[in-house]
Amino acid sequence: MKYENITRARFIDRPNRFIAVCEINGVKETVHVKNTGRCRELLVPGCDVWLTAPGTAGRKTRYDLVAVRKENGLLINMDSQAPNKAVMEYLSAAGFDRVLPEYTYGSSRIDFYLEKGDEKTLMEVKGCTLERNGTGYFPDAPTERGIKHIHELIRAKKEGYRAVLAFVIQMEGINEVRPNTETHPQFGTAWDEAVSAGVDIVFFLCSIKEDEILITDHIRKKENEG
Repeated sequence: MKYENITRARFIDRPNRFIAVCEINGVKETVHVKNTGRCRELLVPGCDVWLTAPGTAGRKTRYDLVAVRKENGLLINMDSQAPNKAVMEYLSAAGFDRVLPEYTYGSSRIDFYLEKGDEKTLMEVKGCTLERNGTGYFPDAPTERGIKHIHELIRAKKEGYRAVLAFVIQMEGINEVRPNTETHPQFGTAWDEAVSAGVDIVFFLCSIKEDEILITDHIRKKENEG
């Protein structure tokens, strides 16, 4: 997926999880942050960020913050809506007979329902923006919703679906995501339960540019890894 009207800016402050103050050509501007996660390791005062101007009527802010250059040089797409859009593009070209987004299953809405021949798949997608020493981690903040989705995938697997927990790695050079048990130990427990139940863990690798995120490949986590 590609963004229009990309502008480079300097991050100054984040008053709350929805907005940030950035400097564009010497002028301070309040912008919308398209990621309500903590992102403390990303949004460091003085860092370079990239903004898009959707031009939607009635907006309170002109810009959306969608990408950031981390202190270690990594360019990271931090738009929380981007992973599902990028996966939709990727799956649409992957030869499935049916690709249905936002599929209601149980008491949850699972990101994708897929069909190929007789195989029916439920796929939940998460975006990974947290990196430590060359490895991706999820989540960057406690997520009860994420645990609920994992439990739904475990149930789906028992009912005969192929169940997939997929991570879109929103940076280049990282090909693995691990559960961030330091931040949310219960998510790590749910992850282990999912693997034991036969839920597939898949990592989507991406090409990242200031104005684009494109899935280039996917890797299935082997059962005996980590």
